[in-house]
Amino acid sequence: MRLTVAQALVRFLAVQEVQRDGRRTRFFAGCFGIFGHGNVAGLGQALHQHADLLPYHPARNEQAMVHLAAGYARQRNRLGTYVCTTSIGPGATNMVTGAAAATINRLPVLLLPGDVFATRTPHPVLQQLEVAHDATVSVNDCLRAVSRYFERVQRPEQLMPAALEAMRVLTDPAETGAVTLAMPEDVQTEAFEWPEAFLEQRVWTIYRQPPAPDALARAAELIRRARRPLIVAGGGVIYSEATAALRELVEAAGIPVCETQAGRGALVSEHPLSLGAVGATGTAAANRLARETDLVIGIGTRWGDFTTASKSAFQDPDVRFVNINVTAFDAAKHSGLAVLADARTALEQLRDALSGWRADAAWERRAAAESSAWAQEVERLASAAPAPGRPPSQASIIGAINDAAGEAGVVVCAAGSAPGDLHKLWRARDPAGKGYHVEYGYSCMGYEIPGAIGVKLAAPEREVYAFVGDGSYLMLPGELVTAVAEGIPIVVVLVDNHGYASIGALSRSIGSHGFGTHYRRSADGSLPLDASDGTGLAEPAGSDQLPVDLAANAESLGARVVRAGDIAELRSALSDARGAEGPVVVYIEADRYVGVPSYDGWWDVPVAEVSDEADVRTAREAYDVARQAQRIHLEAPHHD
Repeated sequence: MRLTVAQALVRFLAVQEVQRDGRRTRFFAGCFGIFGHGNVAGLGQALHQHADLLPYHPARNEQAMVHLAAGYARQRNRLGTYVCTTSIGPGATNMVTGAAAATINRLPVLLLPGDVFATRTPHPVLQQLEVAHDATVSVNDCLRAVSRYFERVQRPEQLMPAALEAMRVLTDPAETGAVTLAMPEDVQTEAFEWPEAFLEQRVWTIYRQPPAPDALARAAELIRRARRPLIVAGGGVIYSEATAALRELVEAAGIPVCETQAGRGALVSEHPLSLGAVGATGTAAANRLARETDLVIGIGTRWGDFTTASKSAFQDPDVRFVNINVTAFDAAKHSGLAVLADARTALEQLRDALSGWRADAAWERRAAAESSAWAQEVERLASAAPAPGRPPSQASIIGAINDAAGEAGVVVCAAGSAPGDLHKLWRARDPAGKGYHVEYGYSCMGYEIPGAIGVKLAAPEREVYAFVGDGSYLMLPGELVTAVAEGIPIVVVLVDNHGYASIGALSRSIGSHGFGTHYRRSADGSLPLDASDGTGLAEPAGSDQLPVDLAANAESLGARVVRAGDIAELRSALSDARGAEGPVVVYIEADRYVGVPSYDGWWDVPVAEVSDEADVRTAREAYDVARQAQRIHLEAPHHD
């Protein structure tokens, strides 16, 4: 069949399907894009001609469209995604941040940026980066570092192996991430006689990899010997749809569970052995047991520094690790026993291998007591009244969203102080673990609104809440227009801290008084600082609030906006937002100085070793003490 390269690619993408456990679905839900001279005549024309095969939706920002695709992919457990196309130049480089977030979080996204002429005839073209020593370089080479697979399609016939390799990577649980096919604008429009086989429907089966029998047996033996075993559930538990298998193992063996950001909700919070978040943003329950555990069973986690509290969480001198993961790179971390396997299959086989064994009763009782005490602490924080004349705390706002979401709702967040507080305080109620969606591999400001759109497109039956602070909102508010245009009913809870609350608190902790974190101006032109009187409630001296109205901004973009003055009004607004035909933004101010305690969680942020400021010197002394708890986990080779 004679088609252009772009037409053939669109037809190819439209018939790709994925299958797991006998369930077969379409892999690409559609294409988001922005057209420029680098893709309008090629991919733009092809998408217009084949609109019935691959639906096209215009976006407002190239970074945001990649976030949207990643949000969709995560909600679909990596079994589906969107295509993203842009022109050459700034449109392509705008996608780099989104691609990094997708790859770090192991989420499939296909990027189709336009590229410079393969013929080089009109060289250099508009928006072309010229590199004197290498004529093959274009700005798209920026995407190499953040893509799991990168190819520049220089000739029509090159598209066939490139497209097939792209699909192999996108559908591989161990390799998936952003995939980039850079498309020179002249090649997109070239015609070629395509084999029918390339354009026929193709099914990519995702098989569940079983663990090696020896590895499983060794893991079971290590667990049987352990006196204080602890499970750390990561995103792999949820992506592999293993939450039911995890619960069955926990109830059969009595092993308590704590969770990473990506794994939050792997075990519902009401379960007596659910300890919630672990690490730098962990709960008191999880961090106390993590400090004492002698065997850590990591399931589907990449062991980020927040999960390990910068390698200070696990303090037993003889602690060992069992790492169940589809990715060998992650399974080998902390010198642990690598069990290379699909999480659900491994959990089911491990449950059978541990038949008749149960964790020490005292350890199990301890976990249940800590879990119950933590539930009471969450209730205390969420119900605490604000100080006189102050706005409500972020903890109270989270409590209201949590109640509105119920079992089926989804909260979406990514950056600022909100992810840490959510990780601790969110009460997970969805047995499938899909109610909590925090992008924390990259913690990318601006992810929240486009990510929530992606979640809603993947799960239209669920209420979706984008929880976004003012700093993150200002990065990428434009996709509200996309939500309005497409009639996507997400609820955006816009929390105004009048600055960067998270980094403000971090700045105060290292002795720098919130320097550069306020959205305020001072009379003398200097940057405002927080008061250092220890109250934590003083506003920056000599400063005034900027005349910025974020609620009005959201309204100007077409969203329905509700201003909530307190928690009661927030709850009412969230209730009224149900069933809306488009996006609803609920605006509320929060007290940036009322945070959630760290509960023995720690994060390694180095403090200046020398300083003229006394508060910095004091912070350095505390830092030197804290980092003494850090450990490099080096186990002896496994000969037993």
